[in-house]
Amino acid sequence: MRNISRLVLVVVVAIIVGGSAFLATWDIPAPMTTIEKVLPDDRFPR
Repeated sequence: MRNISRLVLVVVVAIIVGGSAFLATWDIPAPMTTIEKVLPDDRFPR
């Protein structure tokens, strides 16, 4: 039973380390949509 719990712990640590390495090296593309918003002149001081 002790070997099984040690194996489960090693697998969980490997998944966490692998997931962290994946997220650290993943090149997430920037969004390509253009956002246009009209701001009223009343919001800016004169």
